[in-house]
Amino acid sequence: MDLSSNSGVYNGPRGACIPLNSINANTNGTWTIGDFEFSCLDLCFQIHRRDRPTHLLWSIEWKPDALIAAIGVADVTESRGFFDVKDKQVGRAQFASLDEITLQEERLFVSGRLTNKQLWLLTFEVVDEVQVRFDLSTSDPTLNRLSLSSCLSDASHIYGFGEQFTHLNMAGRIIPVLSQEPGIGRGVQPLTWVMNTAFKAGGTWHNSNAPMPWFLTSGLQSFCLENKEYSVFDFSMTDRVCVHVFSTTLRGRIFLGDSPMSMVSAYSRYSGRMRALPPWIGQGAVIGMQGGTEAVRDLYGKLQAVGAPVSAFWLQDWVGARKTSVGWQLWWNWELDDDRYPNWDDLRAELGTDDVRLMTYINPFLVDPADKGSFRRNLFQEARELGYLIKRDDGSPYMILNTSFSAAMVDLANPSACEWLKNVIKEQVLAVGSSGWMADFGEALPFDAVLHGGIDADSFHNEYPEIWAKLNRDAIEEAGLGDEIVFFMRSGFTQSPKYCTLFWMGDQLTSWRVEDGIKSTLVAMLSSGMSGMSINHSDIGGYTATTVPSLPFQIPGIGYIRKRELMMRWIELNSMTPVFRTHEGNQPGRHHQIDSDQETLEHFARFARLYAALADYRQVYMQDAADHGYPVIRHMWLAFPDDQNCLDLELQFMLGDDILFAPVVDPNTDRVDAYLPSGDWTHLWSETSIGTESGDWVSVPAPIGQPAIFCRTGCAIYGHLRGKLGETDDLVSLQSESITRIKKT
Repeated sequence: MDLSSNSGVYNGPRGACIPLNSINANTNGTWTIGDFEFSCLDLCFQIHRRDRPTHLLWSIEWKPDALIAAIGVADVTESRGFFDVKDKQVGRAQFASLDEITLQEERLFVSGRLTNKQLWLLTFEVVDEVQVRFDLSTSDPTLNRLSLSSCLSDASHIYGFGEQFTHLNMAGRIIPVLSQEPGIGRGVQPLTWVMNTAFKAGGTWHNSNAPMPWFLTSGLQSFCLENKEYSVFDFSMTDRVCVHVFSTTLRGRIFLGDSPMSMVSAYSRYSGRMRALPPWIGQGAVIGMQGGTEAVRDLYGKLQAVGAPVSAFWLQDWVGARKTSVGWQLWWNWELDDDRYPNWDDLRAELGTDDVRLMTYINPFLVDPADKGSFRRNLFQEARELGYLIKRDDGSPYMILNTSFSAAMVDLANPSACEWLKNVIKEQVLAVGSSGWMADFGEALPFDAVLHGGIDADSFHNEYPEIWAKLNRDAIEEAGLGDEIVFFMRSGFTQSPKYCTLFWMGDQLTSWRVEDGIKSTLVAMLSSGMSGMSINHSDIGGYTATTVPSLPFQIPGIGYIRKRELMMRWIELNSMTPVFRTHEGNQPGRHHQIDSDQETLEHFARFARLYAALADYRQVYMQDAADHGYPVIRHMWLAFPDDQNCLDLELQFMLGDDILFAPVVDPNTDRVDAYLPSGDWTHLWSETSIGTESGDWVSVPAPIGQPAIFCRTGCAIYGHLRGKLGETDDLVSLQSESITRIKKT
């Protein structure tokens, strides 16, 4: 069916209307495409799978607000990678009639009119046995805002939306989907107010580097948009979701599954699946540090002395360091700084004898290194002369303020610019023997930027992180190192998992808070895992200090730094995640580091050994991620879909099938409550076994060094861990405290 012709299109005044809810009796019926059945009775349109008629996949009740189209003009302001989107709409029209449903060549066409007499068309096609694709458009190309409401059969819990930091359950919420900086504080007060007032950088609960327009409900309904444009999902009504898109066409997919895990797997067919990480990175800690060649040798000596297994040193300052308003940052000119890291090749060879690698850093920004002093290539100048930078209307490079310096973004809408930057990675990063890197940023493309080929920046903004991931993937594949190199990213969108080797959760505040801190990494890990980001991790200890660098003291309520207890608990948490990587943070001198005292260093070494002991076990579940799209870290509901108590659990998780972990994420406590689903569980440290028929809450002793880790009784990994940890005297039996069952509502 073609809406491009003018036949039947109303050409009268915009305000003219036709009666609402008119319906043609010929639209009642049932249509079959492949394994799916589409039906309409009066004004109720539904999709089922033929062999599961009681499982409602999607439903629309054709009412005036079911479909809305309008002409919108967006007002978007940007600051340091943060975006404020306001929209003014005119010419608003609603659903008025359902006129025709026809099946032609395995596609179902559903059509009618709006209140302004323009035509609307909703087209369905079956992709495979678990996916139905649709798109919605109108006959008026000026209607660039579309909204579609669909019914929810059970919306008590709504998960997904990529990496979300504060709320796991989106029921009752309105969530914009836009890749951007997450913010500093994100609701922690008064810090957020200060950051917003001074820098417009406080963020909100829904700010995310890697959001995705996808959700999964507790009623096993699942939906995603194919659109890259800005969108908003409105769950404020309990029985429906309204999806708003800044586009003339709304494109999406509906997924089928008989369990939460199979729904995630179905979605990953579209989003793409992450490959298993190369085994080398799981053999020990990735040590994030700065300071030069001798500093690496010094810290490695300390780690060897306490028996800490190390897989790599991640040296983000390989390009040189610069002092900024927030602490120390880097020179964004992607070449080795021989002054900071003299004898780089010798260092790499020394570490290589112990199978320890070097990792580096890159991002899609460039700065002019003229003030740096020594450099061999001026990549900023090269890109500017080649026309590879995003531009302003006057043709000048669009400089984006970061902290106290500005940088230019490479125009990834330009295939030639992508090729150039890909070659920079091969010639400047891979050529120095880097085994991986942080592929930072990707969220900051301004909506008013001028891009190659006249591509609209507002529609390309969310796609930029995907192209950034693909560029990195292409570089390692073309170098023949696709299964060996690990690059990790914080930015992302729907199809980033197809390309990215590893995600990380960006810059967390060094706090205990759920808005921004250690708890927010748990929420992010679970939400992202449900959204196709199967392999993810956080900086051990968090990143962001908010103390004023020039002041020798902390301002109460505003100044956050990483302290010892938080560092030790974060070490415990990340030992059970896919990658065990440290970060000095933005103010290394003020943050507690892994070697700030001997007790912390030994604690770190102990949990690095625990992490390494899990290497083969993790690899099994990373292969599951590659084969099926399953997350390595699993929300309890994914693992126990029939246990309604698992729906609200946000502070514990399953690592694979057999390990349950409830980390301590509050200060000044040595016990933690954990929920044990039906089955038999054994506590790792005390060997205490607990059986439960229908699930029980337990209070678990968890002093520093003994977080609440349970294994399924009799599973192989339990015996393996006890054996490996016993070899290094890392098992400490609990003597006076015991695990007790407790009542919780």
